[in-house]
Amino acid sequence: MRPSIPRSSLAALFATAALALTAPVAMAAAPTPAAVAVAPDAALGARVDKVIDSALADHRLVGAVVLVARDGKVVYSRAAGLADRETGRPMTTDAIFRFSSVTKPFVSAAVMRLVQDGKLSLTDPVTKWLPDFRPKLADGTEPKITIGQLLDHTAGLTYGLAEPASHPYHTLGVSDGVDQSGLTLDENLRRLGQAPLSFAPGSAWRYSLAIDVLGGVLEKATGKPLPEVVAETVTQPLGLKDTGFVARDAARLTTPYINAQPQPARMTENMDVSLGSTAVRFAPSRATDPTAFPSGGAGMVGTASDVLTFLETIRKGGAPILKASTVAEMMQDHAGVQAATQGPGWGFGYGWAVLDDPAVANTPQKAGTIAWGGVYGHNWFVDPKSGLTVVLMTNTAFEGMNGQVTRELRDAVYGR
Repeated sequence: MRPSIPRSSLAALFATAALALTAPVAMAAAPTPAAVAVAPDAALGARVDKVIDSALADHRLVGAVVLVARDGKVVYSRAAGLADRETGRPMTTDAIFRFSSVTKPFVSAAVMRLVQDGKLSLTDPVTKWLPDFRPKLADGTEPKITIGQLLDHTAGLTYGLAEPASHPYHTLGVSDGVDQSGLTLDENLRRLGQAPLSFAPGSAWRYSLAIDVLGGVLEKATGKPLPEVVAETVTQPLGLKDTGFVARDAARLTTPYINAQPQPARMTENMDVSLGSTAVRFAPSRATDPTAFPSGGAGMVGTASDVLTFLETIRKGGAPILKASTVAEMMQDHAGVQAATQGPGWGFGYGWAVLDDPAVANTPQKAGTIAWGGVYGHNWFVDPKSGLTVVLMTNTAFEGMNGQVTRELRDAVYGR
């Protein structure tokens, strides 16, 4: 995501299309961990090291894991800085991060697996699965919202963290999925359904709680809890042991921080962190709380290497979790370049932003690049034409999501 993106576009909330890291995937057996660069690129490594060292020295980041894969081989892998500053615990390549919106591609892939298997259709109305989810337009009319519109964020929903305190999402107590609300998933969706839509479905694009709604759809369509659905369709087939909705090994969780002067401040529970004229409410305890509702848009945790393995699976065509034709559909721009999802030149597919015009976006990435990130401080991209997958996972919001380091890292990878 880019700085200075209008609040109405909402891309400025969870991601940036300027960075990336990656790791190789073993398709027939367990995926190869990305802890070590198997084909190091010394020149690229020197450029990326400079970027990361500068971000740490300037106190823009506390810690980070950076992975870069080219043509399926990890050419750069580094854990830098601290996982916990106060105890001096160093960052490690197997550190576990709170994903925030890095969750969305995993859940979107689970949705598309059910579409591929004929259990869902992109044209299904959401009411087929959630009969009581019937948000209305400002004039009181009740439009049809489809599964496809939820996937590409054209359903008319928004995010509370993108709206002022007077917005209905706040007055209704709707959770964005990164706070501790005490709500169940069903109750959160019930509240969300009481708020008016921002626009007629299909008429515009706005980053939103749509993937949380799809989490509810997945539960109803399968009769299983969302974490189980995602595990069966995505993480287990890929051998991603550390990725889920609750940290498997809490001792490896990174401590989250927020950008502040003279150095980042440690994040506290249900802390409101300013994001322009609005704020994000964070609750780090969600990562270890099995009673917190599973947020399909922001609730997962995992390692950088797991993210890389998933993204490399997508880059290679989706096997064993998705067909190549399904992945191709996910990587198409369904929102239109006018959505400017990460700034000019970017549209949106199913799970991520899609680069339509590199010249307009002023990026060295090739057309067809997919990218996104997360408010806890993450950024990733996949450039299929260049064979690149880049993953940046940090414990510092919001620098690791859309700060200076994301653009510098992108340019260092390309030698720009």
